[in-house]
Amino acid sequence: MTLIKGLHHAAYRCRNSEETRRFYEDFLGLPLVDALEINTTASGRDANVLHTFFAMDDGSCIAFFEEPDAPFEFVDQRDFDLHIALSVDMETLHDMLDRGKREGLEPRGISDHGFIHSIYFRDPNGYVVELTAPIETQSKTSPEDRGHRARETLERWASRSGRVSEAAEEL
Repeated sequence: MTLIKGLHHAAYRCRNSEETRRFYEDFLGLPLVDALEINTTASGRDANVLHTFFAMDDGSCIAFFEEPDAPFEFVDQRDFDLHIALSVDMETLHDMLDRGKREGLEPRGISDHGFIHSIYFRDPNGYVVELTAPIETQSKTSPEDRGHRARETLERWASRSGRVSEAAEEL
């Protein structure tokens, strides 16, 4: 049994809270559910920060910090770098692909990853947002079977790359 109950929120910096809200609320449909101004950090440092939260159906959120007085370098990320993947159904995946094209957001995909299909957007901050829809065979595979296959893949990778884990070396 895991001690972690689920994701409350993942937080990122943003350039502009209103531009970010338009993407996450107006385009993706995630309602803005909390916003708080932070004038003093927990360590007592003065701050000028807006922290916003956008909710998903399960109650978890994606959150952002806008801190106009503190420089933050927004670096263009590669596809495999920092990104967040949000779950949708297959019909929504196709609808969002079409909507993204209509709105000039330059979506990429549909990528078939074998267990999910994905499309990709960049938000106003340059972060990659992936929308994923499980394929039918995924729902028929037990978490234990998925974990077993994942460990086999990881072991093959580690063996080829010379990154064998200490646990594997002990066997």
